[in-house]
Amino acid sequence: MKVIPTKLPGLLILEPRAFPDPRGFFMETYQSPRYEAAGVGGPFVQDNLSRSSRDVLRGLHLQHPHAQGKLVSVFHGEVYDVAADVRVGSPTFGQWVGVALSAENKRQFYIPPGFAHGFCVLSETVLFFYKCTDVYDAPSEVGIAWNDPEIGVEWPIAAPQLSARDLKNPPLREVRHRLPRFQP
Repeated sequence: MKVIPTKLPGLLILEPRAFPDPRGFFMETYQSPRYEAAGVGGPFVQDNLSRSSRDVLRGLHLQHPHAQGKLVSVFHGEVYDVAADVRVGSPTFGQWVGVALSAENKRQFYIPPGFAHGFCVLSETVLFFYKCTDVYDAPSEVGIAWNDPEIGVEWPIAAPQLSARDLKNPPLREVRHRLPRFQP
């Protein structure tokens, strides 16, 4: 497995080894000791799968408390996946990283607790899979506007389709009191 650090400490791009043959391929998508050695936190306690259509944008989301680390990947299609550091007091507060994830490139993206997460769909449809380090907890959910200028994500789609909930997400400055604190 190849591990690619990003400009934000803790955010990792992972390229698991695939073993192709004329029948298809085999790939190990997670193995606790190997991933922990690579810096991917755990344990993972919940798996999620979503299906979305072209130009759907989901995010930016996080939970606090009950923060979730996420290991995300694409089983079918392609997304542009984004994580933004929203830990108050972090030297990289408000900065973000984006990465193309697809069934073809087989990349994974590890997003540690304390980062907001979102993605937009670049293919006709996508099956998006993620492992979480904590269970979903509705009262802990925090949404941040996908187009907040303070974060400044450069999404590769012009007219995203958003849920009613994501359309109402406030800017970062309005949820600052609900965000996690940076722990050096």
